[in-house]
Amino acid sequence: MERGLRRFEGKTAVITGGATGVGFATARRLAEEGARVVIGGRRADVGLQAEEALRAAGLEAAFVAADVADEVQVRLLMDEAVRRYGSLDVLVNNAATFSPGGFMETPWPEWRRVFDVIVSGAYFCTKEAARLMIAQGAKGRIVNVSSINSTRALEESSHYNAAKGALDQLTRNTALELIGRGIRVNGVALGFIDTPMSVVDGVKEHETDWFRDIYVARKKIPQQRTGKPEEAAGAIAFLASDDASYLCGAVVPVDGGLSITF
Repeated sequence: MERGLRRFEGKTAVITGGATGVGFATARRLAEEGARVVIGGRRADVGLQAEEALRAAGLEAAFVAADVADEVQVRLLMDEAVRRYGSLDVLVNNAATFSPGGFMETPWPEWRRVFDVIVSGAYFCTKEAARLMIAQGAKGRIVNVSSINSTRALEESSHYNAAKGALDQLTRNTALELIGRGIRVNGVALGFIDTPMSVVDGVKEHETDWFRDIYVARKKIPQQRTGKPEEAAGAIAFLASDDASYLCGAVVPVDGGLSITF
């Protein structure tokens, strides 16, 4: 991060799924640039650890337990952010869940849970955040964390990929409807990022022979490496800032060039 950059001075940001991985890196980045950060998540133990880590670094942060798939909990999360800090200026819809499963084998409750978190969660959060942003009469910024999987097919990932595709459409449609009310909505489509979600069935996919062969040695990823959570956070911070003032409804790939290869 550029030293002294303070694009979010006096702003309040809510980051869902903000206790680990890209969410935590985003919370840290926004806080380092002056934001008062509210981390939303289901696991209080992990969330409180994240809060403590940011506060130990001299940053303003608070954890609020909330399941984004529950509309009532989402409303309480957003209201608590305003109660604590007086405004709500930035929302990052980062919460997600994934477990591999074939289309024919994945039971409906598991399929639905993926959609409930990724799609319904973003819907509830965006709606509640927009309500508060409009009421305060201030500019709002919403960034949805999607995936390059949203435009691709992958075995044992139909629920996750379909949900991310729906999230991209939600980004575009809410951008269209909310821009006239002073709220700008954009998204990032992440590629291979080194986070806890890269561990599937106990195996870190970035360290497998197939990944090293296809994506690194054969340059399927032109940069020949996985991304860091901090790199994803940098793109999210850009979209949430006034530096991206003429971006509306964009879903920016952050994937080391993976999406431009074949």
